[in-house]
Amino acid sequence: MSETRGDGLRAVGVRDVAALAGVSRQTVSRVLNEHPDVAPDTRDRVVAAMDELGYRMNNAARALGTRRTRTIGVLASDALQYGPSRSIAAIEASAREAGYWVSTAYADSGDAASVRAAIEHLRAQSVDGLVVFAPHARTLEVLKGLDTGTPTVALHTSDRSALSVDQIAGARLAVAALADAGHGRIAHLAGPADWLEAEARASGYDAELGARGLDFRMTVRGDWTARSGYEAAQAVQDSGATAVFAGNDQMALGLITGLRERGLDVPVDISVVGFDDTPDAAYFWPPLTTVRQDFDELARRAVATLVGGADAATAAPAASAPVPPVLISRASVSPPR
Repeated sequence: MSETRGDGLRAVGVRDVAALAGVSRQTVSRVLNEHPDVAPDTRDRVVAAMDELGYRMNNAARALGTRRTRTIGVLASDALQYGPSRSIAAIEASAREAGYWVSTAYADSGDAASVRAAIEHLRAQSVDGLVVFAPHARTLEVLKGLDTGTPTVALHTSDRSALSVDQIAGARLAVAALADAGHGRIAHLAGPADWLEAEARASGYDAELGARGLDFRMTVRGDWTARSGYEAAQAVQDSGATAVFAGNDQMALGLITGLRERGLDVPVDISVVGFDDTPDAAYFWPPLTTVRQDFDELARRAVATLVGGADAATAAPAASAPVPPVLISRASVSPPR
């Protein structure tokens, strides 16, 4: 049965592709549905005919035959932050490499109803799997209490059942870099308390200080923005800290500016280490020592977990082992005066 386009012309159908390729309609259907029992040269002729005729099969039609839409749903929140935005781009790239498309829905991660509505929106599109960004405890609670009926992985959360970069290990690397430089009074500029990753980094800060027998503790809360780092500068100066582990690079940037305005030099007077290794971190003044997260590897594991294929065998063990972070040493750390 043929379709009619909006301009009144008949749309190209399976019958046209079969005629041009010199095969049966059943053979064209097998190619479209990725059936393995099609000779390579036959598959090539069918694909060439589809290209020549401009034939396009929509996902709904494909799903009727394969029960797959080759689409991954992404539930995103806080996408203006570097980590989530970088991860969304990495998921799209990994999905495309695997032959999948991405459909993204945005939700207020602190609003349970918004999260449920976004998941239902993606499920209504018959996505083959879901990637859920769960940076807040409430998002994770909603996800655990919801039977999505779809393979699902969670990112940007500290939950051990999710795919993640090891936030605690990353924080310990940052504190260790400062302690190894000779600092014993290390403060922490932490992210928002309702972010699971921020809490994990704060835990890593405490753990590394404890492991080294360092008693000085000083935490200032920020909100991931450079402004909050700038506003924390006075409290950091008053604390007598000689070094600061900032929960992300943007807060580190604001902190450095705030310290400078108070007559303090970084790193001569106070050393600073960030987290994320944003593209601009190498161009701060001084260039920022920071902890790099491998968002590309995280995305590869997420897509492999959902779509299977060649990576399926490695996806399962990878899911239980957090992606290790890496310390990137630059010029913002020096021994204390």
